[in-house]
Amino acid sequence: MKAPSRTPRGRVPGGAGGGNTTTPSPPAPRPRRGGRGTPLAAVLVPYLLVTPAVVAGLVLLGYPLVRNLMLSFQDLGARQLIMRTTEWAGFANYSRLLGDAEFWSVVGRSFGFTAVNVALIMLVGTLVGILLNSLGRAMRLVLSLALVAAWAMPVVASATVFRWLFDTQFGLANWVMRTLGFDGYEQHNWFETGASTLAIVTLLVVWGSVPFVALNMYAGLTTVGTELYEAARVDGASNWRIFRSVILPVMRPFFLITTFLEVIWVFKAFTQIYALNAGGPDGASATLPVYAYIQGGAQQQYGVAAAISVLTILILLVAMSFYFRLILKQEEEL
Repeated sequence: MKAPSRTPRGRVPGGAGGGNTTTPSPPAPRPRRGGRGTPLAAVLVPYLLVTPAVVAGLVLLGYPLVRNLMLSFQDLGARQLIMRTTEWAGFANYSRLLGDAEFWSVVGRSFGFTAVNVALIMLVGTLVGILLNSLGRAMRLVLSLALVAAWAMPVVASATVFRWLFDTQFGLANWVMRTLGFDGYEQHNWFETGASTLAIVTLLVVWGSVPFVALNMYAGLTTVGTELYEAARVDGASNWRIFRSVILPVMRPFFLITTFLEVIWVFKAFTQIYALNAGGPDGASATLPVYAYIQGGAQQQYGVAAAISVLTILILLVAMSFYFRLILKQEEEL
């Protein structure tokens, strides 16, 4: 017996000559997609999520920046504030600053202060991070808590403590120097010169910034496989060679981005310098942020102070362009 024939899927019986005709099935609706086959909704969701933060950033940061730029082109002092007048000065504030030897002295002092602090922060922070990685669990916990406590202390509070440590009459530093047998430290003024003031500020800044570098260094070292250390030690590598050939290549992105952040943070340091000695004596320890505050707050030259802040941003951007290129090159290699 001949088996009954089945109608093929997508065909209907009938038609001319009793044959079968094929009718195409309607295509299923497909979701609208973005580039490379990604659904459009999945493309838009990240942008929608970051939109509130971007808008808030533009409102809180963009407006003050634009307002500050406008003030830098004005002659704004006590008289203008009292009379509520706007007097445009063009580039007079910038010309005055660029032709002022004191301004360039402050610029040089700011770069020197930043270079010394960043070098010390990265060196000490890296060593402490390596120490954390080599300690046992109990000692690592104790050291981590001490680092977090130093990092979490408010800047004004830590500056007050350092001010007491180097106090002329009751300071601990003078007592230690006298106890060790050094002469001339009876009511010695540690803030007598700009160099000594900046040295104390450097201690304060390094003390407060090392925990960030050390803890992040330790976190990065935990991602380095122990087999790399074991292979290096089998080959007879010293600790310095292990750091240079094993740790440094793996941790290179960490060093780049951390140095980048530290340069920005140290360059714009204000509270530590002003809280210790207000940029004194006679502005000898003032960096660009402190110098701008002195011009605006003490001398009431707000247009000049705004111009100093704009120049500070431009100088920092030019100085950091090298690191921008390094970071972008690092991302391309990855």
